[in-house]
Amino acid sequence: MSDYTILEDDLTGGEVVALLEQHLAEMASHTPAESVHAMPVARLSGPDVTFWSVWSDGRIAGCGALKEIDPQHAEIKSMRVADDFRRQGVGEVVLRHLLTAAKDRGFERVSLETGSNPPFDPARALYARHGFTPCEPFADYVLDPWSVFMTLELT
Repeated sequence: MSDYTILEDDLTGGEVVALLEQHLAEMASHTPAESVHAMPVARLSGPDVTFWSVWSDGRIAGCGALKEIDPQHAEIKSMRVADDFRRQGVGEVVLRHLLTAAKDRGFERVSLETGSNPPFDPARALYARHGFTPCEPFADYVLDPWSVFMTLELT
């Protein structure tokens, strides 16, 4: 596996914005508009969200964010691996970083929403390998056949 540099990101770099725009476009191509819960760049810059970018040899490899739901509960948002870095372990790197950051910030639980259809199978498998289990909708989410909700108690 390559060496990766993980940076807390201010979302002003062109490569990061392009990756997030690709992420939003892909989510919209797999899911009805009312069931897409990916955040636009402006929302990822909010005070309740911390965003990280992952780099390899000066190239964007992936990204991810934590959104505070409350002082004990965070949500994983905008996990994305750049196309050129798929199947190289970048998703594992991003997820491990987000879980470590959540623990360091004192969160007791981390949850996420992801798609229920086949394009999201790899994401659901990654989360399950890291101990996430299905859960009911959390925060402002509602039951939706296009969504799978997962959670992990941090110890």
